Amino acid sequence: MAREPTQRAATVGVAEHGNAAVLVTVAPGGELLDRRRVDLTDPGLPTHPHHHEGSWAVGRYLDSPWARPIALADAVALVERVRESAARGAREGLEALAAAVPAPIASIAIRVCPALPPTTEERIADNRAQTVADSVMYREALAAAAEARGWSVHWYDRERVFREAAAALGLEDADAFLHAMGRSIGPPWQAKHKLAAVAALAAQAFSPRPVRKVDPDAP
Repeated sequence: MAREPTQRAATVGVAEHGNAAVLVTVAPGGELLDRRRVDLTDPGLPTHPHHHEGSWAVGRYLDSPWARPIALADAVALVERVRESAARGAREGLEALAAAVPAPIASIAIRVCPALPPTTEERIADNRAQTVADSVMYREALAAAAEARGWSVHWYDRERVFREAAAALGLEDADAFLHAMGRSIGPPWQAKHKLAAVAALAAQAFSPRPVRKVDPDAP
């Protein structure tokens, strides 16, 4: 069951990486509460079914050494299997996070999604869409799982979020703050962790601002 949001509720920042996501949870004021990686799909499933199997089904990338024949209907069915697995993994991952963090969580920040064609078949066929459709699928799984828990979902722009986090902290830039945050928890503290952290910090400060899931120009 989702915890009731309070004024002191925490925010989760997300940086997706393939079929996994780095989650960094911060309290108001920027205290680091948790850092973890969540694998969203079951072992044995492909991680990029739109980009790989879907592309092979429509004759794209067939000269790659790992390509194999697959019918479009089978590729679409495979995408749906991966989507269902990601939805389950996102639910379980956020449930485990909420149980571990010593504060209620009220919101999550996820990278804004590009506009895509509505169907799996269209996403596979579109040369641009197939390159980002898998990442969008994982972001949407996390957003749905968060909303089911009663968390607010904030969609951040990767090009602006570092500046927004710095402004929220009253700093020119967030580099020193992020360095101190990383030292407080130790390695790993890489680019994905920093991105997730600033996403959470910016979301806390800018929560009253209208947000949108889709940005036509987002990668």
